[in-house]
Order: sequence, then C-alpha cells, then structure tokens
Amino acid sequence: MIYHHNRFAFKETVGAEQREEALAALRNQGESIDSVVRYVVGRDVGGAFEYGAVFVIEDLDGYGEYLMAPSHAHTDRIGLPLLETFVSYDTTDSDDPEIAEKIADLHARRYAGDPALTRLVADLPSYTGSSAPGGHA
Repeated sequence: MIYHHNRFAFKETVGAEQREEALAALRNQGESIDSVVRYVVGRDVGGAFEYGAVFVIEDLDGYGEYLMAPSHAHTDRIGLPLLETFVSYDTTDSDDPEIAEKIADLHARRYAGDPALTRLVADLPSYTGSSAPGGHA
C-alpha cells in the first residue's frame, strides 16, 4: 500500500470560496479515481499546515493512474496557485528497496509530459516532497 500525503497552507489572500473549491477538488479525486482505495481531506492538526489530504493506493500501477487522472490535473490547476506552503510525501509498506526511485520516476514522467504543471509547482513559494520536479526532496 502507498499512502500519498499532502499538507498545505493557503495564501492569506485566498477567500473562503476559493479554499472550498480546492478542497472539493481534492475530495473529488478520492471519489473519482478508481485506484484510490480510501482517502481523507481535512484540517491538518498539530503542525504548521492548515489542511491535509491522504490518498491510499494499492500499488505503483494505481499510483500512476492517480497521478495521471484528469481530476488530479484539475486540482493542480485550480489549487496550486492558491498555496503558500505545500509538502507531499509517501508512506508505504512495500518491501521493494527501489520503491522511492520508482515513485520519483512516476512523478518525473508526469512532469515531463506537462510543462504547465512543472511551472505551477516551480511558482509555489514553498514546496518539498516526493513529487518535486527533478526528483524527491
């Protein structure tokens, strides 16, 4: 299993309607992407972030499906410009010693095929994580 975590804080200028639209888009990912087994989108408690989302995916094939899903691209396009801080990372129970490299490769292929996404991520004021362009942080 792979648990894909996102933690983020919105820019101070983001209004309630924009915030809710972005959170609804994340929830839609959980509902519409077949490879997502379970998900949660909500308040991030106990840290420097406002919100978080976790998507549970069975394997690398499912992770690739999740990354390339149209609903995921939609969330990126409307949500990333609203964020001040964003961290993504993965937790897995896989025994594969190359799992981190395989996850990074899935992200690298996604960025290679989507220059607009690469620019959106590069424009974030603060970002680290498993999906950082050029590899994982």
